[in-house]
Amino acid sequence: MYVAAGLLSALFLFPLYILILIAFQPPKYTLISTYPPLVPKELTLANLVAALSGTAFIDPFLKSVETATLVGLITLALAIPAGYGLSRLPSRLSYPVLVLILLTNIMPGVIIGIPIAVQFIRAGLYETVVGLALAQTLVTLPLATLILQGTFSAVPRDLEHQAMIDGANLFNRLRYVLLPNSAPGIAAAYLISWMFSWDEFTYAILLMPYHSTLPVTIYTDITRGNLLAGAAFSVVFTVPVIILTYGLQRYLKGQYISGGLKGAA
Repeated sequence: MYVAAGLLSALFLFPLYILILIAFQPPKYTLISTYPPLVPKELTLANLVAALSGTAFIDPFLKSVETATLVGLITLALAIPAGYGLSRLPSRLSYPVLVLILLTNIMPGVIIGIPIAVQFIRAGLYETVVGLALAQTLVTLPLATLILQGTFSAVPRDLEHQAMIDGANLFNRLRYVLLPNSAPGIAAAYLISWMFSWDEFTYAILLMPYHSTLPVTIYTDITRGNLLAGAAFSVVFTVPVIILTYGLQRYLKGQYISGGLKGAA
């Protein structure tokens, strides 16, 4: 089993390894070489420095950070009350609702993105970070709701009942009882939403084609033949995802989504 896991990991990591070779080696060993070596012969930071200098990288990077942060906040603002409400419903009612919510992600982004773009042009949200964040929230909200529904279901209801006896209203119960005890699940929902927005491409190119985020910038560089810049951007682009994925492992555990799946039994 360990051998199979190792081979599968190597299969997924191999493209990242090739990307690093292109980004940190001179072009003579990569792009213009007939048989590019799989073992690095000469390392250089020239490709990275040349690609990352100037606003060609800074502007898309800042837009990506701003959009991802906004998506995470909007998602939590909507998913926390939705997850709490579903967690207090019987499974026979909450499970069909969760299924319907998750089914919204079956629709391809292109089909949904085009009418959204038309409406955003009319509303003045086209080519804006707010408009892009609202569109990306359509995808992150269902999964975040599932996670938070399971998270709130895992919190003992006796704690909430005790707070009610002490005179706490709904807002205070959420603030002082449910949210502190649900912090890991909330963090997981935020990080997943952030990472999705960070590498989302379809809505980004449809709603912000001219002053867009890093994924669209990388795509533009590659299609224009600037592979070195695309590789350098991709390496920097991947680092936050690796860091957040490592940090996410301590938060995303089975009990945070098990509550949302009880109705499946």
